[in-house]
Amino acid sequence: MAALTTADSAAHGLLSFLPSSPITAFTVLLLVTLIIPPIFERLRLPGLVGLLAAGVILGPSVLGLLDPSGDVETLLSDVGKIYLMFVAGLEIDLKDFKRTRNRSLGFGFTTFAVPLTAGMLLSRAFGFDWIAAVLIGSLLASHTLLAYPIVMRLGVTKEPSVTATVGATIFTDIGALLVLAMCVAAQAGEFSAQTVVVQLIMLGIFATAVLVGIDWAGKLYFKRNGDREGNQFLFVLAAVFLAAVGSQLINVDKIVGAFLAGLAVNDVVGNGPVKEKVEFVGGVLFIPFFFVCMGLLLDLQVFRESVTTNLAFTLALTGTLILSKFLAALATKPFYRYSWIQILTMWSLSMPQVAATLAAALVGLQQGIISSLEFNAVIVMMLVTSVTGPLLTARYAGRLVTSKLPRTASDDSLWFDYGAAPESRHDATITGPFTVVVPIYNPVTQRYLIEMAALLASHEGGYVIPVTVARAHVHMDDPSLVSAVDQCRRLLHKAETLSQEFNAQAYSVLRIDDDVSEGITRTAREQNASLILLGWSRRGFRAKLFGTLVDDVFWSSHCPVAVARLLTEPTEIRRILVPMKTMTPQAVRTARFAQVFADTHHATVTLLHICDRHTPDDQLKAIEIALTKMMADGPQISWNLLTTVGDKPADVILETAQTHDMIVLRSMRRRTAGGLAVSDVTHQVIDEATCSLVLFGEPHT
Repeated sequence: MAALTTADSAAHGLLSFLPSSPITAFTVLLLVTLIIPPIFERLRLPGLVGLLAAGVILGPSVLGLLDPSGDVETLLSDVGKIYLMFVAGLEIDLKDFKRTRNRSLGFGFTTFAVPLTAGMLLSRAFGFDWIAAVLIGSLLASHTLLAYPIVMRLGVTKEPSVTATVGATIFTDIGALLVLAMCVAAQAGEFSAQTVVVQLIMLGIFATAVLVGIDWAGKLYFKRNGDREGNQFLFVLAAVFLAAVGSQLINVDKIVGAFLAGLAVNDVVGNGPVKEKVEFVGGVLFIPFFFVCMGLLLDLQVFRESVTTNLAFTLALTGTLILSKFLAALATKPFYRYSWIQILTMWSLSMPQVAATLAAALVGLQQGIISSLEFNAVIVMMLVTSVTGPLLTARYAGRLVTSKLPRTASDDSLWFDYGAAPESRHDATITGPFTVVVPIYNPVTQRYLIEMAALLASHEGGYVIPVTVARAHVHMDDPSLVSAVDQCRRLLHKAETLSQEFNAQAYSVLRIDDDVSEGITRTAREQNASLILLGWSRRGFRAKLFGTLVDDVFWSSHCPVAVARLLTEPTEIRRILVPMKTMTPQAVRTARFAQVFADTHHATVTLLHICDRHTPDDQLKAIEIALTKMMADGPQISWNLLTTVGDKPADVILETAQTHDMIVLRSMRRRTAGGLAVSDVTHQVIDEATCSLVLFGEPHT
């Protein structure tokens, strides 16, 4: 104990030299966010656990470098809490919810009611009053989709049990926040039947105003500012914090308004670049700051009591949550005829308690409904479930992949009509000729792009559409516009000549447009293009904070986009490498693209499957069978399958690529429920690969 006291004194003495200013606190938070999460992720622990631990160490319990009541810490904690609930609402796909409404509501009711009841009974058994018991029950009732990136990576986001769990989040989060509002009112002595009715009416009016008003205003604003992502980004932020302030005006906590704003903004921004930027800012700054500030509230002495003198309640709370969430998932089995793997997947997905739970627990602590002892017990529960839930999801959702295989040939079609209605897309075929739109803006990459497009068009019996876009001017006789149009015509003439060399028909399009990327995607839509083939150089690929041409085309295109960095003539590309993680329709079409291209000039394809050392043998066997069937359904080419174990997929891909001429990668936009950054294998391969590359992506509508 004396040694500990001496160490603390030395630490406090060292920290006394630091200036006491808001800049110091902000700098410390930045450094923690930068350094700590990667360390914990290497230890196979969630980054948010590291942020909480850092908050404990930097807080008054240990070093005292950060003050939970400080101006900077309080502001960033509130902003982070609002942003966390906003992202939770933003991540809910309302279209998926509408499609699986009945199942989502069914599971949402059970996974809310069962834990709520269990939590109330547990709390009463430990002597809590009714207000605290109801609040603790509501903390168990919600859930955070912390493992959503895992099911995205496995390609099972459209699986019925997964969509039902995602849709149920709307029910559980709104229900938990409503219960929180009632508990706060009761604690303030304002609880009565009349108060409840009035509060519900006010909340209903407020929710309608937020959902309808922000949706209407957002669509109108975005329509008038279609090419100004910076203004759109600011509109989203303004909407979030206006909703947070509005919720406080009706005596409801600000996190309720933030969650509703997330639901409203979801439909406005869609899956476009603005949404990516909104999540980027939250994931990099505000949400990590919130977790650090939560750690500041943890008193080690009280925390020690939670796991010693209060151990019974802490263990009972965690065990009750895990058991009640399982029973809630099990209750849906006879109604929807889910398999055991589906039930276990729903259980593991609905287990983690982070966003709504932590935010609501903090409100309960601040309002005096629960003590710091119970708050620390909730933190323990959150840590256990945030680690256990994703691990179980990876195990059980991986078996969902096995149960889905092998896929039918109709799902493996590469050139289906993306312009068809969503419900009929996978049954539709393109009635017109196969067309490849090739934007021509760089004479250096023009020849290889036209050659690749011509090979594909000839193979599919279609034609090439070279397109150039000249930026519009106010006056159509502006000398700079005239010069640009002349340059475009020269590029198109050269493209037509090149197409003829490779025995492909070419129909050129010269377009004048305010925005180059929109000119490309609009031309592709007008021509009912089957594929857009873009070129890019080694420099400047990575998307900047507010977008690049390549990024914008990916987001707004109606058809697949292949972005190619060709270092040699396409006919000289003989060995093609295609990394395959899972058998999603998108991954299958990426492999089919490589297969079709290889068939144009008798090249070979290597499918590279990188698995975890804990992957079950039956899952590996099923994937190998499905990949074999997939290749048999396409053009008959020479191919082989390479399965390898590796913890660093990018390094394995780069090493294997040394014996290949080209890598075909799939572009996948990933989102994280907690907002914390994850590693990007694709970007590492793009940065370090020394051979030709094709990044194949699909529309996000």
